[in-house]
Amino acid sequence: MISIDLHSHTAYSHARDSVADMYASAVSKGLSIFGFSEHSPRPEQYNYPTEYRDRLSAHLLDYVQEVTELKNNPGPCRVLFGMEVDWFEADQDFVAGACRQFPFDYLLGSTHFLGTWGYDGGTTPWEAMDEQARFATYEAYFKTWTKMLASGLFNIASHPDLIKIFTRDSFHSWIVRDESQRLVRHALTVLKDQGMAMEVSSAGLRKPCREIYPCPMIMHLAAEVGVQISFASDAHTTDDVAYGFPSLASYARSFGFTHSTYFAGGQAFSVPF
Repeated sequence: MISIDLHSHTAYSHARDSVADMYASAVSKGLSIFGFSEHSPRPEQYNYPTEYRDRLSAHLLDYVQEVTELKNNPGPCRVLFGMEVDWFEADQDFVAGACRQFPFDYLLGSTHFLGTWGYDGGTTPWEAMDEQARFATYEAYFKTWTKMLASGLFNIASHPDLIKIFTRDSFHSWIVRDESQRLVRHALTVLKDQGMAMEVSSAGLRKPCREIYPCPMIMHLAAEVGVQISFASDAHTTDDVAYGFPSLASYARSFGFTHSTYFAGGQAFSVPF
């Protein structure tokens, strides 16, 4: 049974519900640990078609205060204070500063942008690509993802193959190639060497790809490399908290995983599921 959910968002960014409501949902679903991992603000050149940056920036201290109060007043579900920080290859000083901004229990490292393009912001750019262009984009993503992992700034690599969000079938055609697997295996080796965990997330089941993050081939490679895993829903509503966790547990076990990892005060703890 999975009782730890380490990826969640609130109404302070682009999610629906409050910090208090998200915590109440975690309690109602019997979780033992719930991690708040709101987005970190981004530089102005990194934009989505529907932007929430100003609201997030205006309420960042409110988020920190509310989560800290829950963490310091223990209830039936332990609270961990995290943040999801985007990797910007051209603005690494900004990223490092964001990671040091507060006394986090853990940090999720995410690659949502290639250059200044938020590739998960809509289908239109993907629809204009032929398969060769898509393959080149997947390769660019994993090379960028590897640099994020190698930075040493993060504890957990979130939604490892988010890049498949709108083009799952093309991605599956890419990932079966030997050269693609060598690239991903190298990335996973870097992840392991940094002492990080790889997130296994049910969020993909709610997205257009309709598939757990990461896909079976990446799970297979991760098991061979020997990486640690963590579990997450990437909840944006109270309904999303612990979403699909029985499926996640069965999925992870099918690749030989028996324990998950969480981070508190930056230290890793392994628990059976």
